[in-house]
Amino acid sequence: MNKTQNIAIIDIGKTNIKIVLVNLNSFTELIVLSEPNVVANKGLYPHYDTDKLWKFIKSSLGTLYRRYSFEAITVTTHGAAVALIDKNGRLILPIIDYEFDGPDTLCKDYEKIRPNFKETGTPKAPLGVVIGAQIFWQKKFFPQSFKSLKSIITYPQYWVGLLTGKWCTEVSYLGCHSDLWLPFKNRFSSLVTDLGINKRIASIRKANDIIGSILPTINEELGIKKSIPVYCGIHDSNASLFRHLIEQDKPFSLVTTGTWVIIMSVGGEKKTFNPNKDILINVDAFGNPVPSARFMGGREFEIVTKNISIKPTAVDITSVFNKSIFLFPALVPQYGPFKGRESHWSISENKINEGEKVVAVSYYLAMVTLVSLEALGAKGSIIIEGPFTRNKFYLDLMATVLEADLYLSEGSLTGTSIGSTLLINNNTSNLYKIKKYNNPEGEYKQNLINYSKKWKQLVNK
Repeated sequence: MNKTQNIAIIDIGKTNIKIVLVNLNSFTELIVLSEPNVVANKGLYPHYDTDKLWKFIKSSLGTLYRRYSFEAITVTTHGAAVALIDKNGRLILPIIDYEFDGPDTLCKDYEKIRPNFKETGTPKAPLGVVIGAQIFWQKKFFPQSFKSLKSIITYPQYWVGLLTGKWCTEVSYLGCHSDLWLPFKNRFSSLVTDLGINKRIASIRKANDIIGSILPTINEELGIKKSIPVYCGIHDSNASLFRHLIEQDKPFSLVTTGTWVIIMSVGGEKKTFNPNKDILINVDAFGNPVPSARFMGGREFEIVTKNISIKPTAVDITSVFNKSIFLFPALVPQYGPFKGRESHWSISENKINEGEKVVAVSYYLAMVTLVSLEALGAKGSIIIEGPFTRNKFYLDLMATVLEADLYLSEGSLTGTSIGSTLLINNNTSNLYKIKKYNNPEGEYKQNLINYSKKWKQLVNK
């Protein structure tokens, strides 16, 4: 689509939904419309408020078209969500919020049919984040609803279906801790047959396929006067990875930061992975397995800093070193390389001021990232994307300890916006480059080395 000038991207994160308009000539975001993605807690179980999201999507697309116009739409979303629809395209049940713990009530029964980690690359976790477990739970508790099930649709493609009336799935989403996919064999797992859904999963399309055009009724509602193609879309972490797959030499690792910190290793060491470290095998846009690790780093940072408004001073940094202020894992104990452990501070929390807390939690997040990279056998350069690229303390410790170059994504586009844009038009001539991060020097560097060594010694006691 070389003539395409503007692309509208529907980007649904766990915390916020954004509708982004990207211009291909300048490779910039012309406008971003956003609102919180609030979970609906009333009804059968906690679920995504799809009615509210759909109203926001349509309203935003109408606004963007009137102000700028656009020539294509694509979608990217967080993982662990599927839509169960009937023959008319209506939801037979609400789409589960993956933080809902209902599926855990059937954990023992689910384990009897769950394929093993070596096959699926899906580690044990709170079962809300495992798509197969969600479906198992819904089928058990809502058998009458399941009688009207026509198709299972992956989350980005659900919105594509609402726009076009055509339903499909996509492999990067099917391969995202679902238990439904075999990433090394590129096919469905035995669970699909055991759940009786092998004829219910919609056809698989490529992330850059055009699925259809906006339905005439929606065009009329939004005031759109032309046919707008809608692309298949992709899982958000894989949207971020896509740009680097087509630009970077292997090996490298991508660390995407936000509510989740997702570490994806490309061309790393071939090894036996430990699922207890929350290692999982993702699948990229081309269908290739990508060893990955995860922890809820953004959520953990928010837990510590939500009531803090000050910026740390040089005195705070020095004090963290001198007082040996360490934060130990895990603030969100359900995930990450230290899952199951109870977080604590190295000294009494009431003796730690706000600035010191910000510094210490940033160093903590860097150390957990480093442990995850080690567990993956990561090789080559490390690229950081997302909010943590603005956290100097996190970056300083990462750059000091890594035996590799550290790079930051720059520019006006988020990783998900870049990847989604490139799936439609992969001309990277206007794409900004990553920037190498300068390593700390002198006494500060030595303090970081000593600090990281001591943290690792103490966390392993």
